[in-house]
Amino acid sequence: MTRNGQRLLLLIDDEPAQRRLVAALAGRAGWRSIFAADAEEAMVALETPDGVHVDAVMIDHKLPEDDAGPLIARLRAKRSALPVMVLTANGSVGQAVAAMRGGATDFLVKPLTPERLVAALEGTVAGTAAGELRPLAEKIPALLAFDEIVGSAPEFRAALAIAAKAARARVPVLVEGESGVGKEVVAEAVHAASPRAKKPLVTVNCGALPPNLVESELFGHEMGAFTGAFERKTGKFAEADGGTIFLDEVGEIPLDAQVKLLRLLQSGEVHPIGARHARIVDVRVIAATNKKLAEEVEAGRFREDLYYRLNVVQVTIPPLRERSGDVPALTRHLLARIAQQPGLRPLGITDDAVQLLASYQWPGNVRQLQNALFRAAVLCEGEGLTRGDFPQIAAAAQMGTIMPAMGASGGVTLFNPDGNLRSLEDIEADVIRLAIGHYRGRMTEVARRLGIGRSTLYRKLGELGIDNAA
Repeated sequence: MTRNGQRLLLLIDDEPAQRRLVAALAGRAGWRSIFAADAEEAMVALETPDGVHVDAVMIDHKLPEDDAGPLIARLRAKRSALPVMVLTANGSVGQAVAAMRGGATDFLVKPLTPERLVAALEGTVAGTAAGELRPLAEKIPALLAFDEIVGSAPEFRAALAIAAKAARARVPVLVEGESGVGKEVVAEAVHAASPRAKKPLVTVNCGALPPNLVESELFGHEMGAFTGAFERKTGKFAEADGGTIFLDEVGEIPLDAQVKLLRLLQSGEVHPIGARHARIVDVRVIAATNKKLAEEVEAGRFREDLYYRLNVVQVTIPPLRERSGDVPALTRHLLARIAQQPGLRPLGITDDAVQLLASYQWPGNVRQLQNALFRAAVLCEGEGLTRGDFPQIAAAAQMGTIMPAMGASGGVTLFNPDGNLRSLEDIEADVIRLAIGHYRGRMTEVARRLGIGRSTLYRKLGELGIDNAA
């Protein structure tokens, strides 16, 4: 860190234009940059004077020696805790695997956006990966149908049931939930189950768009419509014509663009910037947000009329910490899909490791779980993942930031201590006991909530040996 409190980034790149771009983007986040053109200059640059030290390193994957691996190893040997990010053009999973096995902590792809670089730099401070590791972990092929989405928690299945019913209609769907809960997976399932499944699904991350480019990105523009518009651009709504558009983080759209979006939803007409005429489009809209849009409306940050246009059907996805019983099955499902990626292989996972993952609170939800599994799978040298492959999660356990074990807080335990599923009869008995306690012995209400008749409930009480005062 420099004397004025700025963090110091060492950029190892032999392209002056790329170096200037990264330095400018890093400067916006309060970082100062120094440069090295090759490995030898980089080793000298680490020896900064007067106690000033490099806080992070970014390496262009295409250095003259065409291999960042040996350089990463040298950097790690000199400073083992130094965060090292690898920058590559047109990155692939294979490059990510090689870089991470070589000791890289994160992975970014050219062309860089300010948001992505800043997130990666902030991740180095927090000790987490926030560059391309997340997108790489998420780029697992094939859309999932509703019956392929893993999760048995009642609130989660209820949300999926609402989404599945809405899929068959043309109505807009608003998916709410914390970051990482799987809102995009739900949106993809809605599209796949709709009559538009063979038409395009166009995804727009509204939160990643600069405010001054939102309208151009969504609605398009004509050549010369504004400074820098050197060619005509087709907007995302036009690209999605006949299919579905997924507006992720829709709450981030600026108010002036919200007006134009509302007009499009009302009329079905898209009017590119600078165009003389509008174009009719047939697009099904699915929007998602990690905010409470109703609260954003009250605060004046989101238009009320647009909110009601988007919120014809609302689907709320619960956070992973509220359905920890789903973590074991979700873990095995994600590992099976990760194994399909180039350079990776099928891996088992020990019961002890599964129990560790199931007890963690997962503030980043399913996305964080998937990232953790992806990183562990990349770095694993054995035949299966163990507790030791999740050092950050294990450290959280030692610090007491782990949730109570499944079933310890009035829930239903799905797994035996050996990691195997309990019998259906035992689980059913626990569910009935839980319902009787929750509804304070009101058996009519218990039967109604369980979806069975009173006579069936009393028959089950006898078969399972349950006292109705349980």
